[in-house]
Amino acid sequence: MKKKIAVIGSGFSSLAAACYLAKDGHAVTVYEKNDTIGGRARQLKKDGFTFDMGPSWYWMPDIFERFFADFDKKPSDYYELIKLSPAYSVYFGPNEHVEIADNFTAICNTFEEIEPGSGIKLANFIGKAKNNYAIAMTDLVYRPGNSPLELVTAKTIQNLGQFFTNISGDIRKQFSNPKLVSILEFPVLFLGAKPSDTPSFYSFMNYADFGMGTWHPKTGMFDVVKAMQELATALGVTFKTSSSIQKIIVQNNKATGLVINGENINADLVLSGADYHHTETLVDKRFRQYSEKYWNSRVFAPSALLFYVGLNEKIKGISHHALFFDTDFEKHAKSIYDTPEWPEAPLFYSSFPSKTDPSTAPEGMESAVFLIPLAPGIDDTPQLRDKYFEIIMNRFGTITGTDLRKSIVFKEDYCVNDFTSDYNSYKGNAYGLANTLMQTAFLRPKLKSRKIRNLYFTGQLTVPGPGVPPALISGKLAAGLIQKDIANKPDQR
Repeated sequence: MKKKIAVIGSGFSSLAAACYLAKDGHAVTVYEKNDTIGGRARQLKKDGFTFDMGPSWYWMPDIFERFFADFDKKPSDYYELIKLSPAYSVYFGPNEHVEIADNFTAICNTFEEIEPGSGIKLANFIGKAKNNYAIAMTDLVYRPGNSPLELVTAKTIQNLGQFFTNISGDIRKQFSNPKLVSILEFPVLFLGAKPSDTPSFYSFMNYADFGMGTWHPKTGMFDVVKAMQELATALGVTFKTSSSIQKIIVQNNKATGLVINGENINADLVLSGADYHHTETLVDKRFRQYSEKYWNSRVFAPSALLFYVGLNEKIKGISHHALFFDTDFEKHAKSIYDTPEWPEAPLFYSSFPSKTDPSTAPEGMESAVFLIPLAPGIDDTPQLRDKYFEIIMNRFGTITGTDLRKSIVFKEDYCVNDFTSDYNSYKGNAYGLANTLMQTAFLRPKLKSRKIRNLYFTGQLTVPGPGVPPALISGKLAAGLIQKDIANKPDQR
């Protein structure tokens, strides 16, 4: 039975869900509060420079392939992928950096050079991580999180112990060199929690890193957004931007539409890919599933301070992706998760997309993005943003030998307050709910409202979790649940 479905937000999970729902024959309209689509993956274009505003790492290419295959398409039908070489660089101080190669054999050799005997240990570690990846993608992440029984399979039972130990402990038992430890702990940061709070099973992120490689859509991550929009449009999805949602209309405990820019819009079903906490503020308090106390008790992934920078010259000796781990990771992590505050000596990340895609900067120039992970909900002022820009510029210059400040012709910043205003993000978080043991699978907020019929959720605060590939999966899960409910209760759903 064809339904009129309103989708709130146009991030990856909403785009994925819209495609699946339209394929099922429903009339789908996506409403986006900002003037362009993409959610956190929007694009900034100004003064001849182009920046991906949010996600910049293309990992787990198989998930993208699986998504497009569901529509008899391939990623290559829409965009070209480039495998980065090196995948990324990690800086530990002046003239002290490690390049992560684009193939596993070379990575093992790099480890062996730094710590004799670690090459074979890495091969064993990644072998187990590959097995975890297969289990996760086959048995876990494509489950809707309705019941703990979803986690019970022959393979997960065999690996049950990995849910009660942590990544950090596993790595430190096998590797003693602090550089190697930092490199191996890095991938799980995409899950939003400290490695010491991330179950060992999530080592599959290390396989995603070393085993599958780091890729880049030819003209940036926004290529994926455009591809999904093109697919959705071909399937009949309608997009409406500058559409701010004031309210979800509820009648007889049933979602029947939206109030958008003061106008009532009727719908048979509402699916929200917007911030879960914010979505529940769009209904009366009695209909909210999760209290303020609940949200405040959750472990949220970090927010971020980002700088989008245009440089009037080409910068030598820096790779597309670079991590600056020249300060104490534990102290920075404590300032995010334990005692929320601005870090004294922050780790940071740089991306120079023009190294791979010259079109992101005028000829002879360079585009760069810098990111500092921060605790959500902390004070955010122009003065603090300026202070931390100087901190990382000083460090970048000291470590690489290049002072960028004299070359800057364009700079914009983005931080906690912007995540809140642009995305209605809870406490200005950037990545959603962290994937800790107690926030995994069925322990995450549900895809379907328990109190309002015909109201559903998707995105990084529900299953399976933060990151672009999980967002694609979340959209598929939400759409599948909706279609199942429609099939089971065609007159009520």
